[in-house]
Amino acid sequence: MKQNPVYKRESRVNSRSLRLPLILTVFNGILCAVALMNMYSVVSQVKATATIQYSSFMEMYEFVATIEFILLTFIVPAVTASSISGERERQTLELMLTTQMTPSQIVSGKLMSALSTLLLLIISSFPAIMMVFVFGGITGTDVVALLLCYTAVALFAGSLGICFSSAFKRSTLSTVLTYGVLVSIVGGTYFVNRFVLGLSAGRINSYAITYGIGRAQQQPTSGNFVYLLLMNPAATFYAIISGQAGSRSGVDKLCQAFGIVQKGWVMENWVLISIVLQLAVAGCLLTLAIWFVNPIRRRRKNRG
Repeated sequence: MKQNPVYKRESRVNSRSLRLPLILTVFNGILCAVALMNMYSVVSQVKATATIQYSSFMEMYEFVATIEFILLTFIVPAVTASSISGERERQTLELMLTTQMTPSQIVSGKLMSALSTLLLLIISSFPAIMMVFVFGGITGTDVVALLLCYTAVALFAGSLGICFSSAFKRSTLSTVLTYGVLVSIVGGTYFVNRFVLGLSAGRINSYAITYGIGRAQQQPTSGNFVYLLLMNPAATFYAIISGQAGSRSGVDKLCQAFGIVQKGWVMENWVLISIVLQLAVAGCLLTLAIWFVNPIRRRRKNRG
C-alpha cells in the first residue's frame, strides 16, 4: 500500500529532530517518578501496618489517564491548527497542490502526523498504567474503553484544528478559533446544564413557597439539555474513568449530578453513542477541511 507522502515527510522530519525523544523522556520520566513514589508509599505502609491500600493504585491510574486526556485535548489542536495555514504562510501549499497529491492526502497526512506523536506518548506510558493490573482493579475491557475515548477525542480535536487551519490563512486566527470552539464545547455544555439545573431548583423553591412544602419534593433537573454532553469529550472521559474507579457507573454519576431520574436507551449506551457521535463530527470536519483546501473550489470562488 502506498504511504501518504505528507505523512512520510512529516514523520521523517520528526524522527530526525531531538524534540520527540526529549518529550518522550520528560513525559515518561514524570509518570515513572509518580509510579515509583506510589509504590514506595505502598511498601512503606505494608511494613508499618501489614496492610495494602489498593485505592492508591487506582489513584495512580486515574492520574496517568487524566494527564493523557488533557494532553490529547489541548496539544492536538495546537499542532493541527497551524498545519495547513502554516503551509500557506510559507507559500508551500500551492506547490503541494501542483503535485499529484490530492487535498485529501494533504489533510489526512497532516492529521496522522500530529496524532502519531501523541499515540507514541500514549503507548510509551502503558507500563505505568499496567501497574494497576498487578493488584487488580481494572480489566482489559476498561483499557479498551479508555483507548476508544482517547481515539475519539484526538480525532475530534485534531479535525477541529485541521478544519480551521484549512479555512483561514493565518495560524494565529485558526489556533484561537480552534481553542475557542473546543473550550465552548467542553465548558459550555457543562455550564448550560448547570444553569438550567439552577433555574429548575429556583422554580421548585418558588413553588414550595407559594403552594406549600409538598412541591419541594420535586428534584431539580437539567432535562434534555443533558444530551448536549454527548458532544463533550470531558464528559465521556469522566463517565469512563469514574465508572472504572468507583462502585457505581460513571453515567449514573452524571445522571445524579444533573437530576436525571428516568434512564432510557441513550443513558444505557451513553459512552458508545458519545464516541460514535464525536467520530462522526470529526469525519464531517475533515470533509469540510478537504473542501477548503481543494483548489478547484477556490478558483470558482475567485471567478465569482
